[in-house]
Amino acid sequence: MLNPVNNSTKKYNFKCGPSSADNSDQFQDNSQNSLNNLLNPANNHGYLCACVECRPIGNDHENFMSDMPDDPVEIISDFSRMGLIKNQAYEVADAISTAEMRDLLFYKNASNGDPYKEKLLRELAKEAGGLDQAFRAAFGPQAGKFFANTRASSPMGRRAFLSSLAAGAALITVACSNQNKPTKQPIDDTPININNLEKQTLRVGFIPITCASPIIMAEPMGFYNKFGMDVKVVKMPSWGAVRDSAIAGELDAYHMLAPMPISMTLGLGTSPFSVKLASIENINGQAITVANRHKGKVKGPADMKGFIFGVPFPYSMHNLLLRYYLAKGGVDPDKDVQIRPVPPPDSIAQLVAGDIDAYLMPDPFNQRAVYEDAGFIHLLTKELWPGHPCCAFAAGEPWINEHPETFRALNKSIIDAAAYVSTPSNRKEVAKAISGRGFLNQPTEVVEAVLTGKFEDGLGKTQNVPDRIDFKPYPWQSFSHWIQSQLIRWDLGGAVAAIQAGDFNPNSASIFLTDEAQALEREMGGNPPTARFRKEVLAYDEFDPSNPIKYVKDQIKRDGF
Repeated sequence: MLNPVNNSTKKYNFKCGPSSADNSDQFQDNSQNSLNNLLNPANNHGYLCACVECRPIGNDHENFMSDMPDDPVEIISDFSRMGLIKNQAYEVADAISTAEMRDLLFYKNASNGDPYKEKLLRELAKEAGGLDQAFRAAFGPQAGKFFANTRASSPMGRRAFLSSLAAGAALITVACSNQNKPTKQPIDDTPININNLEKQTLRVGFIPITCASPIIMAEPMGFYNKFGMDVKVVKMPSWGAVRDSAIAGELDAYHMLAPMPISMTLGLGTSPFSVKLASIENINGQAITVANRHKGKVKGPADMKGFIFGVPFPYSMHNLLLRYYLAKGGVDPDKDVQIRPVPPPDSIAQLVAGDIDAYLMPDPFNQRAVYEDAGFIHLLTKELWPGHPCCAFAAGEPWINEHPETFRALNKSIIDAAAYVSTPSNRKEVAKAISGRGFLNQPTEVVEAVLTGKFEDGLGKTQNVPDRIDFKPYPWQSFSHWIQSQLIRWDLGGAVAAIQAGDFNPNSASIFLTDEAQALEREMGGNPPTARFRKEVLAYDEFDPSNPIKYVKDQIKRDGF
């Protein structure tokens, strides 16, 4: 699509199957001159220059942050090995009596003014039945039993309490050695007051796929109620219906594909409508599934020339990742194959009927194809980009402006649910909760196979891939940059004209609510990343978010289109 025969404007249609609700989407391929102008270094102030104004976040800072351990216990161990925590500090801590320790750790003094640490300490003490009990539970012989109980009774979970304990130990040593050191000022963590919710009875749209697990499970498992809301999740027939319903204001919030808030806000394939992405619903969780009639004939992209592929929506990670895979294998996704939108619930029927040869779809429809002996799993998308985003929790900007506290409460409930389902031991419970007719309408064993990562691949092998799907709500802005780069590469919906080189940062900052996600996760006792960007490592290349246009140019040079 990037190399049209001439510079005239051409239009391409996704050829919709008989059940598709997205057959009105058209995509305009702008002239080669438009793309050349965009890729011209002379026009790329902000991405091909190194001035401080254009690149406020340096690579050194990003590289430093990417190497930092995520586990507070590891951080404390590193500090100790580096000599930042002296042995005398541990000796002092060991020598402090229970009464002195209570004075030292008593909330404000113990937290040194940091509300996050204070909240953790208060929660720890509350779970233990008081400060004395907390110290006995944390440091005494019954600590294991205490943490086992808190794991079941507290939404923060065992790991969060262990992290708070590590932070508490560090606080003791710091308080003993130097109480005058300033602490980092926190992001605004004003708690949600459920009495001030602008709206408490809500309807949230979802597509029946495992990517939506946090949104779906939050209804039957009480996560919405916990934050003062009565939420009904509403099953939607297609992503086109989700888009149209959002624009019409028919529901309060939505399960969306991660690229949809970008495409809708920029007016790609539709009139512009501002949508904010609050949280990433899931990472990984997709696959390329091929019809059984091709079994034994497909080893890679070259064997798929002439295929008709289904994807759930033009503006989806599925479409972008399929194009990424095919192009690297020498298959032009706009000339050598056909790619058309197919609502996920229709995908297996079209595969069996021969309307499509393969699809890159969200689960459970890849696993359901194996279950129905209709197809085999050719490739998990985590093999193309480990940790890639897929779906998201989002809402229209007008609705958010009218319901700011309700939106915060909704986002908190999603973050809370995502933390729960990300714990492997909880996934069978979640599979049972969401597999019924009102939600996914799938056999529980199919949903369980997806969520646990223990599954049959349709080729006679039993696989064990624990991170086949995972749930990490943090919306990295580097995700947004990569999505925009690929919209430009394939000029989907006229993206070349809509996204200029200097637009990446403002688009990502405006659409992906990363700062808000940081604040809410911290408020809930989590430990979100402090950076907004990171280098993304894919199967065939690395994506530097500080230079997305160069990335596109390198891809075109490598693949030939």
